Amino acid sequence: MIDGIVDWIVQHAPQAPWYIFLAILLAGLGIPISVDILVVIAGFLAATVTPEHFWHLYGTIFIGCYLSASIAYWVGRLLGKKLCKWKFFSRLFPPQRLEKIQHFYAKYGFWTLLIGRFIPFGVRNGIFMSSGMSRVPFLKFALRDLVSCFIWSSVAFYSFWTLGHNYQLLLSHLKLVNAILFGAFSVTVIGYIWYKRRKKPLIENTHV
Repeated sequence: MIDGIVDWIVQHAPQAPWYIFLAILLAGLGIPISVDILVVIAGFLAATVTPEHFWHLYGTIFIGCYLSASIAYWVGRLLGKKLCKWKFFSRLFPPQRLEKIQHFYAKYGFWTLLIGRFIPFGVRNGIFMSSGMSRVPFLKFALRDLVSCFIWSSVAFYSFWTLGHNYQLLLSHLKLVNAILFGAFSVTVIGYIWYKRRKKPLIENTHV
């Protein structure tokens, strides 16, 4: 499976920057596309398949992520609270999460954007969209995110570019990594179910 994915990436390496760029822009609309995986792919290509396109791939990540954040900002600003009425959006960004993000952004500003850039699983887009919903001046948002996007994209791309030189070693340990992640996920799910079942009788007893 992994070998097949790697082969496909290698075969389409010349067009990869355009695919990556388009996918990152779509992520700005709230479509569940992992930008982190796209950065991994870009770093892998720059390190192994097309090293001559290092700066091209880096530019794709930096510019794509910066524009994607602006798209998310304007989606939040133009649609506002209407987004929360859409089931698809409310599942990705529950109202409670948006309120927390808005609170942190109002309190910490730039640091919320910078730290949020390093947090996956929808937190980035939640910050960008909530900034628009809160009607933060776009110029202020754009300048702050320019710095935070530059820092994040540079660190992330360079890190995965460095790891890309050792991709064979990483692939050889991929099964072990997957087993560890699956085990951690299983323990979390079992613990959550146990907690819910234990909590339910306690709630029922308080109402007796």
